Amino acid sequence: MSASATSPSSNTDPLLLPLANEDFALEFRVVARGGMRRGIRLERAFWMSLKRMAESRKCTIGMLIDEIAGTQAQKGNLTSAIRVACVRGQAKENVTLSKLASIATINAILVACPSPAFALTSSKKILTFNAPFQQLVKRQLPSGSNDDARHDLKLALDLNVADIFARLDLNGETPVTSGFVIGTGERQYRGQLSAVRAPVIEPELLIAFVFG
Repeated sequence: MSASATSPSSNTDPLLLPLANEDFALEFRVVARGGMRRGIRLERAFWMSLKRMAESRKCTIGMLIDEIAGTQAQKGNLTSAIRVACVRGQAKENVTLSKLASIATINAILVACPSPAFALTSSKKILTFNAPFQQLVKRQLPSGSNDDARHDLKLALDLNVADIFARLDLNGETPVTSGFVIGTGERQYRGQLSAVRAPVIEPELLIAFVFG
């Protein structure tokens, strides 16, 4: 098997998110905590990071800065320590999100679902499915004993997959309903499914729950 290498210069996708000028602007704020007032000058991006960290921990920015200052033991630069804490906090959050946004999580969701369900790629390939969906296929599309793998199973949707993703982008909290047909050879089964976007970055997936 051979693969052609792509040079970094030929990749048109940016490696980093666009950097806004206002994110670099220094903002001076006075933070009060426990009777102590600290005047701190930080880039706006770090103030935003502190705000998100405080909200996730259900505390105030002052409480975070007080804890960071306590680790300095009267030495070092507080603003530098705050920047490092923000970067480390973001990195830890990214690791946690990466664990949640995985195919393993999708499989766990499907296993926990009592109704037939499967994960569908943007190219209409069924990536993984649960036992109720497997039982549905076997029941509705009976075949020989050696055909459990269903390599010839075909799936068609009434809605285009790209349209489903577009509708979910407009309102990700509302599932999209579509009719579908699965078949193998001359045998077919028509049903209804409710689709939501799977919580993964790549590949782009739909989780489809069969009903009706």
